[in-house]
Amino acid sequence: MKKVKVSFIFIWFLSSCTSNNVSQITIKQPSQEKNILFLFIDDLRPELKSFGAKHIHSPNIDELAANSRVFLNQYVNSPSCGPSRYSLLTGRYGPSNNSALQLRGKAIKNGLKGVSPSMPEWFKQHGYTTVSVGKVSHLPGGRGGEGWADDTKLEMPNAWTKHLMPVGEWQTPKGMMHGLAHGEVRNNAKDMDLFQSAEGGDSIYPDGLITDEAIKQLKLLSQDKHTPFFLAVGIIKPHLPFGAPKKYLDLYEGVEFPEIPYPNKPLGLSTWHGSGEFMKYNRWGKNPITDHTFAEQVRRHYAASVSYADAQVGKILKQLKESGADKNTIVVLWGDHGWNLGEHAIWGKHNLYEEGLRSPLLISYPNMPMRGVSTTAVVESASIFPTLTKLVGLPDPQNIHGRSIIDQVANPKAKGQYAYSYRGKDHTLRMQGYRLTLFNGKDVALYDHNSAEKETNNVAALHPDIVNQMLPVLKARMLKNDKY
Repeated sequence: MKKVKVSFIFIWFLSSCTSNNVSQITIKQPSQEKNILFLFIDDLRPELKSFGAKHIHSPNIDELAANSRVFLNQYVNSPSCGPSRYSLLTGRYGPSNNSALQLRGKAIKNGLKGVSPSMPEWFKQHGYTTVSVGKVSHLPGGRGGEGWADDTKLEMPNAWTKHLMPVGEWQTPKGMMHGLAHGEVRNNAKDMDLFQSAEGGDSIYPDGLITDEAIKQLKLLSQDKHTPFFLAVGIIKPHLPFGAPKKYLDLYEGVEFPEIPYPNKPLGLSTWHGSGEFMKYNRWGKNPITDHTFAEQVRRHYAASVSYADAQVGKILKQLKESGADKNTIVVLWGDHGWNLGEHAIWGKHNLYEEGLRSPLLISYPNMPMRGVSTTAVVESASIFPTLTKLVGLPDPQNIHGRSIIDQVANPKAKGQYAYSYRGKDHTLRMQGYRLTLFNGKDVALYDHNSAEKETNNVAALHPDIVNQMLPVLKARMLKNDKY
């Protein structure tokens, strides 16, 4: 790839690439659509049947998609659990490390003034009962300390009426996070298998317990007809290690998987890495980069974990409907980042390629216009917070970076926004058709998503006009990153 250095020249960028206000679309302020059920799924790439992946078994998410606005081009603000959830939950760009929410929580505990309310805190301040179950913030259960179970070390102070983390045989939230069947806990990753499929029901793996608790809380919350609820449920799989009951792996017996696109390590400027999180597990001496048979095994076990997570979504949505609360509840499903399954010779997240940043987003509410219609509008995770407040008629949240995507929720043809993402010293901006990445503050790569080469060919030298359109926007976003 060619290397290009570009100076920071401020120009007025084209209005067609910014958010488009669709004034003719009327958003009904849903006087009866008060509750929010927010489903967080860890490491979920948009490889679902409703997103075009014919080989994936995801019937419950697909059924939700058929009644939702499906965002095909939703990008997280950072390709790692902690900073991605930070931006989603605060509407702000922040640190790019996994301790982002812990730093914020510590600052609030120490009395730092001016820290903007988080999404659940904002809803709580406006009369909502707020409950989290599972992995919603970075640490499952939202606490730090020994075993991630210390009530004095909260990631999100003032946010939750209740924040719950069932642990079962895994004994602690930390044990649940990297747990396999029947209470197996990761102590040293090299001693834990990369994937597994044990015989048994859903509760032999951690997410079964999270789902049971979520159903219990949904029953309780739906009984109160006077107080709206914000229920956030964090499902851990398909996070490493890939473990799911064998019945979910059996779904893929005989199923043909598509070839891995762009499987080679990139040349020149890139955010490639050595897949360290993945490679530290017991892989039986095999490497999916060079062993294609093993690569397919890994992909099947990831898919089984997705189908297991999908089944948990189905159980929760079934309870929502049985409670009758579905008639006045907004449902959001969000993947906290993408995950490379061999693209660019990466097995994992932590990169600024499309595969590391793009994740599913579904938003559904009972009186939604044109339900089930997908949108290709580019949007970012930081925009979800102000969008939900508009949908329920709350005041706009204070001091955030994300801009509402209410237009795109109402009208799938509405134009998108810029999506900004970051990892360490590298930053990237996605707009319709192009991605611009700035490496270490000086060198740029421009990728043309209208071409077959997509993010394998740096075309910055061929399109200086597009670089000069996007670079000032990217640098302006970079100035907004803060400590908390």
